[in-house]
Amino acid sequence: MKSPKLSIIIPVYNVEKYIKHCLDSIKAQTMKDFEIIVVNDGATDNSEKMIKEYQKNNPDLTIKYFKKENGGLASARNYGVKYAKGDYISFIDPDDYLDNNTYEDLKVYMDEKIDVIKFKLKLVNTKKEIMELVSGPVFNKCSGEEAYKILCISDKFMDPACIYLYRREYFIENNFQYRLRYHEDFGLTSLVIINAKTFVSTNCYGYNYLQTDNSLTRDNDYNKNKLRAKDMIAHYDYMIENIEKYNIQKETKEFVKRYYTNSVILKTQTLNEQEQKEYIKEIKKRKMYKNIKVNNIKQLIKRILLESSFFKYVDCFMFIIGTYIRSCIYHYEKMF
Repeated sequence: MKSPKLSIIIPVYNVEKYIKHCLDSIKAQTMKDFEIIVVNDGATDNSEKMIKEYQKNNPDLTIKYFKKENGGLASARNYGVKYAKGDYISFIDPDDYLDNNTYEDLKVYMDEKIDVIKFKLKLVNTKKEIMELVSGPVFNKCSGEEAYKILCISDKFMDPACIYLYRREYFIENNFQYRLRYHEDFGLTSLVIINAKTFVSTNCYGYNYLQTDNSLTRDNDYNKNKLRAKDMIAHYDYMIENIEKYNIQKETKEFVKRYYTNSVILKTQTLNEQEQKEYIKEIKKRKMYKNIKVNNIKQLIKRILLESSFFKYVDCFMFIIGTYIRSCIYHYEKMF
């Protein structure tokens, strides 16, 4: 039996309000050569009932349904990849949806067997109104290393898995897996991109990213922020420890280190005062200021100043400014 062009993996956890709309948007795709893999990550609402009904009412669709104990988004995605048979893998959050021609527009790149295909998203509200077109550079086929540098230089690098198509063979051969419970995209997307032999960034705005608190990936429970911060640091440690193992240019490694450092530092704004103090200790322990590029400091400080939440805690604000000043001193001393 011929493998489908695409495996669409949907991790599901308590999204009964949205899952049908998500599945409807996939059913409406003008490119029909796909399979749908739904992974129920221990949902406690009516998601399972709705999915099974949808499966029954749409016998023309290939829908593979799996149920597992709750393990988080990373676990559910990895589970889905194991059962994927398509040439490409696409991840969709169950409260999001696609434009009808999304995969048709990307098919030309799948036919070229590009390792990683990037497209774009629209931020939408529950009324399906477009709140923002999330822009980014558009460029033709190049290596993953080149692509990573272009994305970082543009300051438009985004790591959500939902805006990438991955060639399954490439993904499996490299044993890419999502790690930990939080910030799973942050922990993997950079590796997938920089190791790719071919990468393309398209102008397809085919993904609708719903702004709601009920998403599997967008839980804003502040009680979990400490765990999120812990996982953020763990992803940083893993990347810094393993980056030297990859056969990539020194310049690319520096881009990776800067991206991870900036992301970790800016995470500080989501924590309360006590959590920030603990988090800052971890940052200081790792001397992250060494990874910051001096000519980016002005831009980063401007970004910090625009984030009003930093002003809630003066100690946090002063630490971040101090970190970038320390970086200037460190790089200046290295010159002599």
